Amino acid sequence: MKKKLLNLFLIAAMLLVAVPVVAAAPPPQGGGQDYVVVADDWLSKLADKFLGDVLAYPAITYYTNQKNAEDPSYAKITNSDLIEVGWKIYIPSPEEAQAYFDAQVAKVGATGDTIKIGALAPFSAPGAVVGGTQMKAAFEIAVDEINAAGGVLGKPVELIIVDTEGLPERGTAAMERLINQDKVVAVVGEYHSAVGLTAKEVAHANHIPVVFAETWNDKITASKYPEVFRVAPLSSEVAALDANFIQSLGAKKVVIMTENTGYGIPAAESTTERLAERGIEAVTFSADIGTQDFSGIIERIKAENPDLILVLLTGETSYNFQQQAAEAGIGPQDLPMICNQVADNSEAFWSNVPDGNLCFYRKIGLAPALYTPETQAFVDKFFAKTGETPQSYAMEAYDSLKIMAQAINEAGSTDADAIIAALENISYDGALGHITFPYGINNPPPEDMGDKWWHQFPDFAATFIQYQEPGQNSADAPVVFPENLKTADPILP
Repeated sequence: MKKKLLNLFLIAAMLLVAVPVVAAAPPPQGGGQDYVVVADDWLSKLADKFLGDVLAYPAITYYTNQKNAEDPSYAKITNSDLIEVGWKIYIPSPEEAQAYFDAQVAKVGATGDTIKIGALAPFSAPGAVVGGTQMKAAFEIAVDEINAAGGVLGKPVELIIVDTEGLPERGTAAMERLINQDKVVAVVGEYHSAVGLTAKEVAHANHIPVVFAETWNDKITASKYPEVFRVAPLSSEVAALDANFIQSLGAKKVVIMTENTGYGIPAAESTTERLAERGIEAVTFSADIGTQDFSGIIERIKAENPDLILVLLTGETSYNFQQQAAEAGIGPQDLPMICNQVADNSEAFWSNVPDGNLCFYRKIGLAPALYTPETQAFVDKFFAKTGETPQSYAMEAYDSLKIMAQAINEAGSTDADAIIAALENISYDGALGHITFPYGINNPPPEDMGDKWWHQFPDFAATFIQYQEPGQNSADAPVVFPENLKTADPILP
């Protein structure tokens, strides 16, 4: 049973770029069993115990809700991450679960009565392919959960994912295609700020709600467009965090290695300002996204004789620079270096930066010690699906879609204004924690805070991690900042 169910998920994922919609399963035929939820139960855990596959949890959700429609003594599961002690649920037999997934796979590619939501992510260079790949897996988990819980407005969600390649022009084209050809009612996702800056203009022009995931540029929300929301942190707020950490390390002169994008240049400028406030000098070098050879820039960095290097290059480009810097004698084992956050993917990091020991990197999202039940449930599902630990951009992708689905349900309509109103009043618990958007149309940001807080998730969490052993798994790498969360002292070269 375990192998067959897992294979069905893999087949469904491969058949379409659009995540398959969930078809109606046959009515329960019996053979399953009632079950009362106890402490420490999760649907994925129960699926593994009774069906031999952690990814079979949507079948439990589906059949329990079918039972609830006939008998209210059964729970109504609206979020597969949230089940409560004492709930009566229905565990289907292996045959019933198989029937559910057979119906799902048979429906792949069908054009039924669905709610279409678009998603943006980079799957091709020069975009951050590692990030886009994790975001896609997170979207798939979210859409499975949404549909297993009854979909949106009583209809299954059809998620249409488009590759932006990390390029602004592709972001524009992708958003136009989703809105004008695919006729989506809303859009979620994206990794690169440069893409978000252009895509938001298309969303605004067409009055389509969008919840951006991993796009940090302040201007994305500072435009105060009614349609635009964001669950990622603000670049200027991250810059202040970086400056505090750099100050704690005692650096007096910093080289910032950034990218020529809508994220990289403003991020470098904000960080330079925050460092100056702390009496720290900063010199910035920049390169195009996708740059392969950094030898010339590295020689110029050496001439600056910095105390620390801050890498604001993203994705695979950051790996190129970090390893070449190490080979030139200014890598993290020679000079304190804050690597790009994709260093948290330890397998990819060590494969591309074998000389990356002692690298610091910023991790957005809750530290493991602060995981909520919703965070842990998502981490477990993601690991079961991919064999990887989800990074911040995966959590943001997951939450962006779940938030949008909740807003449409609460709006009771696919009308854009109704969805926007629901998003402004959303109260959602997900992988990133408790998410709200406190400032917007009916409650503008105070002047002393600035327009950047418009439709912005304000409570993002962040820590600094350091690899302190060659080949160390990111799950084992210690937190070294901030002081109240650290699990080890930083090691300087």
